[in-house]
Amino acid sequence: MNENRQQWNASFYDTKIGFVSRLGKGGVELLAPRPGERILDLGCGTGDLADEIARLGADCRGIDSSQEMVDQARSKYPELQFDTADAHTFRLQEKFDAVFSNAALHWMKQPEQVIGSVQLALRKGGRFVAEFGGSGNVERIYRAIAEVLKRDGIDAEERNPWYFPTIGEYSGLLEQHGFEVRYMELFDRPTELVDGEQGMIHWLNTFAGMFFVGLTEEHKREAYIQCCSILRQELFNGSYWTADYRRLRFAAVLK
Repeated sequence: MNENRQQWNASFYDTKIGFVSRLGKGGVELLAPRPGERILDLGCGTGDLADEIARLGADCRGIDSSQEMVDQARSKYPELQFDTADAHTFRLQEKFDAVFSNAALHWMKQPEQVIGSVQLALRKGGRFVAEFGGSGNVERIYRAIAEVLKRDGIDAEERNPWYFPTIGEYSGLLEQHGFEVRYMELFDRPTELVDGEQGMIHWLNTFAGMFFVGLTEEHKREAYIQCCSILRQELFNGSYWTADYRRLRFAAVLK
């Protein structure tokens, strides 16, 4: 993986960012997997939700672009199949009854390619069910990052790894690729970060690393502290940080 892509530490992800999988269970409920269904978990991370889907009786397979995440998933759930693949271009031999994704689609900057790949992976009548960052997601955090980087002459937008669409934008893309949108909702989900005072620094280190590429470790740490200083009044209550999440959740069927 090159330096221009988000780097992932799978062990840190599991121990410090476990809320990602926990909060993704609402998406699994919307998916409503049935026994015997073939389901693909797109951007499976370390495999927790693929395992949950499998426990409900489905035949679940996971793919992720991070080899480290895939290795961790294989170690945790050796009975399941996990592979490394790019969601923009993946091609699989079998057809699936459903493609599921949690907290991953907002890392994919060419959504037309992703939806096209999902279309090819599904049987006719198959479901595409996902939850990811929607319009306005982490807007306050992004503004703080942009303000801090501007002091060093860095344009945050040039490094922005995220794609946070509106309902209209994403539903239109799905329809262009032959999907019928059955459900779509954009909602606020303020999310408590673990580890008290250090919670926001852990979040920045895990999810916003691309913005700080090229900075020394000391400079990066100082940038994180400056971001926290900007955000403290709005997002820190004295005990823990809250990330200003907004999520887009949808269910669509391939016609």
